[in-house]
Amino acid sequence: MSKLPQVLLICIAGFLSACSPQYNWREVHGNSISTVPFTVLLPGKADSFTQSIELNGAPVAMTMTAADVDGVTFAVGTASFPDAAAAQSALGQIKEGLIKNIGGSPVETAIPGAEIAGSQSMTLSMIGTDRGKPSKMIGRLYNIEKRVYQVIMVGDPKKMSDDAIEMFFTSFKPN
Repeated sequence: MSKLPQVLLICIAGFLSACSPQYNWREVHGNSISTVPFTVLLPGKADSFTQSIELNGAPVAMTMTAADVDGVTFAVGTASFPDAAAAQSALGQIKEGLIKNIGGSPVETAIPGAEIAGSQSMTLSMIGTDRGKPSKMIGRLYNIEKRVYQVIMVGDPKKMSDDAIEMFFTSFKPN
């Protein structure tokens, strides 16, 4: 028997094992969930909720759309403000709040995805703890006119693959 079929079977088995069945990427449209429209690919079924948070001394409705896969949460948060200045000043407060959530210390992480025309943005990358376990959070915060977008991944640092990071962050588009 020729070794070629065995080599082909080994290659096919290797290829199939490299495809992660845990990620079932699907396009999610924020305009069906929140008043702030966006499009993003999430690796699983998305759940959404809206809650009131305080930013700039006033309550703001923040809608979170997220999918959890294998110890990592992929999320997009959106909020609308009365004016562009209020939205812009909220970016720093949102970043501080995210850092406090995991008691984060900054780490260097490349976050793919291009800047969005007409936006002001901030990136964040940190290691901390969540419920006593090591946690990593990476994200981009955008301000476009009166809207704010929070695009983040948070969870077990060992389970954040470069491919998943790239797929998630490069897929985000405000509408």
